[in-house]
Amino acid sequence: EAFVQGVGFDGVVLTKLDGDARGGAALSVRHMTGRPIMFASTGEKLEDFDVFHPDRMAGRILDMGDILTLIEQAERAFDAEQAEKMTTKFASGEDFTLEDFLEQMMMIRKLGPIGNLLGMMPGMGQVRDQVSQIDDKDLDRVAAIIRSMTPGERSNPKIINGSRRARIARGSGVTVGEVNSLVTRFFDAQKMMRQMAGGMGLPGMP
Repeated sequence: EAFVQGVGFDGVVLTKLDGDARGGAALSVRHMTGRPIMFASTGEKLEDFDVFHPDRMAGRILDMGDILTLIEQAERAFDAEQAEKMTTKFASGEDFTLEDFLEQMMMIRKLGPIGNLLGMMPGMGQVRDQVSQIDDKDLDRVAAIIRSMTPGERSNPKIINGSRRARIARGSGVTVGEVNSLVTRFFDAQKMMRQMAGGMGLPGMP
């Protein structure tokens, strides 16, 4: 209010909108200054800024999610050609590899902190504590493990035996247990992708 009286300005930029008080801050600033909120950000970098949409903020506060903003961020971050190639591969029933997994993870990483992304999904308010504990460094560790593999191991993880796992663990600075966990989870994901690909084209299947 003092800033409006002393200097004057036309609009407001809200930053670091990743806490529980975000709604109160928006309402207070708008009411006290009489100026519109023009931009908002969940981070501190220029690429984190976006046009402010009050209805979307209300949706996040009410735990209805903010799918529109998530889609817009994805459109900016994802490589259309790469995404189309991945879709074609998936539809053809070709096996999902660790190389594909790494590419997908790097695209998601461009969207910003994982906790913020999950916060845009409907119903995530019920697990806010768990979401807030998600560490982006976990993704970095997974990327380090995959990058420590040979091209052959990435395309065919079945060849990753005990000695290979020990070498990968040394190369990525993690434990053998973490390598084992990643490989196991990948096989589960690969199985799920096969099942989903098998359902494509059937009536009623997404």
